[in-house]
Amino acid sequence: MNGITTDHRQGNRNKIIISGIILIFIIAIVIFFLSAKPPDKIVYVTTNGSGDFNCDGIDDQVEINKALAYVAENPEYKNVYLRGPGTYVISNSIFIGSNTVLKGDSTAVIKLKNKAGWKEEKPLIMQMDSAGNHDIIIQGFEINGNHDNNSDKSNGQGYYNLIYFVNSENIQVRDMYMHDSHGDGLKVSKGSNIQFYNNRVYKLGHDALYVIYSSNVGAWNNNITCRTNSGLRIYNTNHVKFHNNIINSEGEGGAGIEVQQSDSSTIMDDIEICNNLLNETNACGIWITGYGSEYSKDSAKDVHIHHNKFYKTGTDLGAAWAGGIVLNGFQNTLIEDNFFDGCYGAAIAHKEVTNEFSAPGSEYTTLVKNNIIINTQPSPAAGKGYAAYNKLKNTHSFILENNCLSNNSGGNYLYANSTSDVKVDPGFVEQVSKNESMKKDFSWSEALSAGPQRPY
Repeated sequence: MNGITTDHRQGNRNKIIISGIILIFIIAIVIFFLSAKPPDKIVYVTTNGSGDFNCDGIDDQVEINKALAYVAENPEYKNVYLRGPGTYVISNSIFIGSNTVLKGDSTAVIKLKNKAGWKEEKPLIMQMDSAGNHDIIIQGFEINGNHDNNSDKSNGQGYYNLIYFVNSENIQVRDMYMHDSHGDGLKVSKGSNIQFYNNRVYKLGHDALYVIYSSNVGAWNNNITCRTNSGLRIYNTNHVKFHNNIINSEGEGGAGIEVQQSDSSTIMDDIEICNNLLNETNACGIWITGYGSEYSKDSAKDVHIHHNKFYKTGTDLGAAWAGGIVLNGFQNTLIEDNFFDGCYGAAIAHKEVTNEFSAPGSEYTTLVKNNIIINTQPSPAAGKGYAAYNKLKNTHSFILENNCLSNNSGGNYLYANSTSDVKVDPGFVEQVSKNESMKKDFSWSEALSAGPQRPY
């Protein structure tokens, strides 16, 4: 009897354990399904009549804005999707609200109408709330600024910016093709958490990315051809990283990257520029300038420029600011492990581009170390082809350490000097770059591998 009772009790225990496990499993499944986020619903816009909103090639912003307004009014929706192939011709701005994704096929094109006649600072795409919006993604499609069919407006004067946000945060613009405008690609003023990446930008009328009085900005993996101004630009903006971009020009435009400080009340002490290719830019590859009224050196300092490749930057022979890097008015800039090849005028120069960009005060120092600087070429306006040129010798100074120098047509220094830089024979760096065994023992292998860390 005792054995039977024991077996019976053991059986009950097993049933209880199994029932408990099953109950826990059921509870876990219920919790999972209750907590799982349902997929975001999508509103489709098309040009072929198959969408939720359908466009006909005339005033297409009307239907697009209706779709975006519907998403803004219905929280279960987040995405507006532009189907391609198709061209959406707009005669007025597109307005996007918070917590919204405006996405499209790569064959979907938003195009400004011919002879639009808009006023200044009226963009193609802008925020819905004038006080600011947040958590916006613009992704995947093409924007055509229709430059040549709006020839009554001038470039760089605020006309037809493609995307413009004010007082907004958490903005992403990615995987876009943006081209042929009179203004900026993405312009942001007084914003934060701005991401601009994986975009192809061709011949805009101002900057591809222009960020003003903002913070926490990243731009990476963009291919940019400049026309009027720069590729990437920040103005009185902090906490910035520009990396893995390819920026060039076709005989037009200014610097590849611009960093500007002109307001004594703003701080710019956390800026990193790395792993970019600056290729045949019209003016210098990178321009850094602090100017205007007196400001503390602690408010414009510590820019870190490293592992970039500068190839034949400064092709405009009439530009005094041609070259690799041109800078003034920033303290303790660190330039290291970059590769300068064939820059015009000077690879690195302290200069004021014009009197407007005059830096207050003196005793600015720039540290230049472990760079490769070769084949610098003469430029009638920018210099005879120096590795380092200190045109502001009364107020700025270079510290030059362990740079590899070769075949710089104007000599290695003007108003600068070094006791630790190393001169090598012409062609030696090119020889090392083609020989894996020589690379292993090359003291400037970091600079030799500079440039985007992606195929290009």
